[in-house]
Amino acid sequence: MSQPAPDVRHYYVDEAGDLTLFNKRGRVIIGREGVSRVFMVGVAYLPSPPAVRRALGDLRTELLRDPYFNDVPSMRPGAGKTALCFHAKDDLPEVRREVFKLLPSFGAKVRVAIRRKADVAEHARFVHRTHGRKLSQNDIYDNLVKRLFKNLLHKAEENRIVFARRGKSERQEALESAIAKAKRNFEATWKIPSDRPAVVESAYPSERAGLQVIDYYLWALQRLYERAEVRFFNMLADDFRLIMDLDDMRHKPYGEWYSDHNRLEMQKIKPVAG
Repeated sequence: MSQPAPDVRHYYVDEAGDLTLFNKRGRVIIGREGVSRVFMVGVAYLPSPPAVRRALGDLRTELLRDPYFNDVPSMRPGAGKTALCFHAKDDLPEVRREVFKLLPSFGAKVRVAIRRKADVAEHARFVHRTHGRKLSQNDIYDNLVKRLFKNLLHKAEENRIVFARRGKSERQEALESAIAKAKRNFEATWKIPSDRPAVVESAYPSERAGLQVIDYYLWALQRLYERAEVRFFNMLADDFRLIMDLDDMRHKPYGEWYSDHNRLEMQKIKPVAG
């Protein structure tokens, strides 16, 4: 008798926004041209990555064959953009709409942790003033990863986590450390062992379709926060299982958490400074 296939969960992690806080003179430049007001890291659980890969591949093939897109630079194979993989920032509005229509069929469950960069800048100044060192961008990123995975890694026999590569370094050891800390925090909170194996790797979106999925969810949420545009978020709202606005401490010291019990709506969001 054959053994049942192990229960494996697939997670895909990406970021939106940037962690630029100061110019060379130490002045805050948050919100200026090309500098975001928020930074967020998100994770998407996908029940069937092969189905996602096929569906996005079929859509891309269909769009590339459409004469409407002839001579569009981002659709040319050598441009390294839509012809290679979907990326919300680079895709044409017409392409973006087709991807948005497809995304809800994937059964994604998305969690996002958000930092407001004005608050991060204040903390960075505090760290420099009291400890004499700069606040590392990787420290901020890894802390958000730890928060996102705290209550995720005990649900399956094995977890496979793919991070979108940040720059030239895979940072394998640091990412594995962040995941290990998430497990320890879960055990400390719930007194339940979290010893399920977690395979961690880094990849480019063209190599893992799941990274294209989380990119779109984060783009939609960032547009909501940065530009008060609700239409993109509304198309995907039901797939967001948890959104942690960690610096909105108007009601709770750990921030404002949005879920099915507290649905995210534009009027609830604290205005973003910067």
